[in-house]
Amino acid sequence: MRRSLGVILSFAVLVGMFCVGSAAAAWPEKHVKLIVVYGAGGGTDITARLLAQGLEKVTGKQFVVENITGGAGWVGWSALAKAKPDGYTIGYLNIPHLYAGYLDPKMKRTENLESFTPIMNHVDDPCIWAVKYDSPHKSLKELVEAIKKEPGKFSIANHGYGGDDNLAVLDMERMAGLKFNVVHNNSTTISRAQLLGGHVDLLGANVSEVFQNHQNKELRVLGVMSSKRSPFLPDVPTFKELGWDAQWASTRGVGAPAGLPQEIVKPLTEALVKVINSPEHQEKAKQLGLALDVIPSAEYMELMKKTEQRIKTLMGW
Repeated sequence: MRRSLGVILSFAVLVGMFCVGSAAAAWPEKHVKLIVVYGAGGGTDITARLLAQGLEKVTGKQFVVENITGGAGWVGWSALAKAKPDGYTIGYLNIPHLYAGYLDPKMKRTENLESFTPIMNHVDDPCIWAVKYDSPHKSLKELVEAIKKEPGKFSIANHGYGGDDNLAVLDMERMAGLKFNVVHNNSTTISRAQLLGGHVDLLGANVSEVFQNHQNKELRVLGVMSSKRSPFLPDVPTFKELGWDAQWASTRGVGAPAGLPQEIVKPLTEALVKVINSPEHQEKAKQLGLALDVIPSAEYMELMKKTEQRIKTLMGW
């Protein structure tokens, strides 16, 4: 009897393994939720909806973008971290915005970077500084000299404490000996409106959010915080060219809850690569000013850990 029971249990285990393997191999068998922690119409939302359209074509299943806002993104990220790791809830991880919500000791948050399975980075959107087009300051060097002469006089609007725009300001204050009057807003849309309305002197934002305004001569981008010039702003120098090695960007990548099985990571990654490499996706991304920067799972996590340490140092967390 004991031997028979052992045979039955062994058979059951094999059947279970076969069923699990088959289910994983069949991913996705139903619609997938794609969490965006910011509101509809923003840069991440636009990026996510573009990706969702491609994934639906590739997989034949619906990818539903769900905007879960609040808590500087952590209402949505907490929902992602706590979801079942079965491949049917994925979401965008926004770096460096993710870090402030758990690195800052005041937050007392239990989730952290290890709460997620990084799948792939999708977009790299460098930070910029811009002025109104009719501003008397026509170059970054000229503007920096003016700010040095009158510390605290110049106002700069940006999106979010601890976000990439804010970190860029702190880094330049340290590097160039500047002092700003910083205006924090809930969105770049508000910050851009403040600049265009003449309510602030300077805007800290990202390339995709302003390149059309620059082309239309509504505002003037003075510098890009990347290692090389942006293809969307080829006439604009980098901060590095002008003597300040300030490199900051908003990176948007796809993640899932921690513990996502490799059997699901693999087909999900393959689907993402197929979409991102498609001419249709690349052309649409170009129109939106989105610089595609595909970084696979292991390298993506390594990048996030390095950035985490950099922010700890800068913010004193």
